[in-house]
Amino acid sequence: MNEDMMTESERTSTLTDPTLGATTGRGKGVFYVHTLGCQMNVHDSERIAGVLEDDGYIPATEEQAADKDVDLIVMNTCAVRENAAERMYGTIGLWADLKRTHPNMQIAIGGCMAQLDRKRIAQKAPWVDAVFGTKNIGSLPRLLDQARMAGTCQVEVADKLDYFPSQLPVARASKVSSWVSISIGCNNTCTFCIVPTTRGKEHDRRPGDILAEIRRCVDEGAKEVTLLGQNVNSFGYGIGDRYAFSKLLRACGDIEGLERVRFTSPHPAAFTDDVIAAMAETPNAMHQLHMPLQSGSDKILRAMRRSYRSAKFLDILRKVREAMPDAQISTDVIVGFPGETDEDFEATMDVVRQARFQSAFTFEYSPRPGTPAAEMEQVPHEVVQERFDRLVKLQEQITEEELAKFEGRDVEVMITGAQGKKDSATHRVTGRERTGVLVHIGVPDGEPMPQIGDFVTATVTHAGRHNLIADPDVNAGQTYAVRR
Repeated sequence: MNEDMMTESERTSTLTDPTLGATTGRGKGVFYVHTLGCQMNVHDSERIAGVLEDDGYIPATEEQAADKDVDLIVMNTCAVRENAAERMYGTIGLWADLKRTHPNMQIAIGGCMAQLDRKRIAQKAPWVDAVFGTKNIGSLPRLLDQARMAGTCQVEVADKLDYFPSQLPVARASKVSSWVSISIGCNNTCTFCIVPTTRGKEHDRRPGDILAEIRRCVDEGAKEVTLLGQNVNSFGYGIGDRYAFSKLLRACGDIEGLERVRFTSPHPAAFTDDVIAAMAETPNAMHQLHMPLQSGSDKILRAMRRSYRSAKFLDILRKVREAMPDAQISTDVIVGFPGETDEDFEATMDVVRQARFQSAFTFEYSPRPGTPAAEMEQVPHEVVQERFDRLVKLQEQITEEELAKFEGRDVEVMITGAQGKKDSATHRVTGRERTGVLVHIGVPDGEPMPQIGDFVTATVTHAGRHNLIADPDVNAGQTYAVRR
């Protein structure tokens, strides 16, 4: 899972909803959560916000967050790539000046880097008040109280999972689209990945608890849920039920009021035919799939300890498209993994050409301390950069060609807001169509303005490089219809 799959607003932490009116007073303190990383981190930040609100803290308004008019800043960190770690330390350094001018402000650091680098953070940044791990979200209010009394940084990082974060209070950032965690941790041993160290072994939630949470989300106004897990489709393997994930998808189809179900991220090794059938046959399961490739070279996949090969990967994509011709498939690719030769890279290019991904999140290999790959012989940076540029160029061309196929077609979009950089100027609204593609919709003169959570069917008039534009002309027979 990675943060590049989300728009800026989808990564935004919980703020006070301006439609509910101003919050009186500052409670125990006004807080803001700054989130780095993937969808799992975004959902963890919703739990952090829920725990703080439950303890009497007040979420900052957008204006308060921008002006740093807050009493508490929490950073929820990521350790997957080197640049995320650099961003963390850079931001903590900037916050030192903020702490000097606001001595009563508290700063807390949580998430994967806190789990991994707890001692270094406390030593290098004495202005930080609390450091808490991925399994210690519920301890944050107590740590902040102790820091006030002791005047020193409080550190609590557990290696053992005592409770699921889903048992904690939650302050969801979106009223209509909810994250629901079905498992945490990872049992794989990919040589490039630090997640098993920061998140621990895989633990599944009980299916009944998951479905109960989804029903609560729907009762509170959600129309879409995304099921989260480091390897979401290996759900149930720990108890010997290899069909548990497909059963869960089908059970979601029976929840009244739930319009859309998505999931991320599956692992190719556990992506079985029953999951494909469940996606195709469950009406509210969206035909969107993010399937990490990582490399098209079988030699590199072995070195990565990825338990599949390129032929199996392509065969899964073939089966998905046979069952769901409209499926949009995205992926992750690592360029410059240790030992990658020109031949290995060309194998990746070949798989990308065959796969025809709708989009690919491409990364230059980043050594993570503590992983086996960090000790391997590294590929020179200039070689990695040249390969990276070639792969990005290829994928950009494929993405443009795949998005162009939407032009002239009607798509159904769930409105999530005016999120595009130009939406306010162009009077457009934004959302995602059924297969996950971002769409900006222009509301024709005299037609109803959709609200967040509404579904708009509109004719696509232009395909951009990474999104679609629908500016329908209803007088010319193009479609614009709102469903609430």
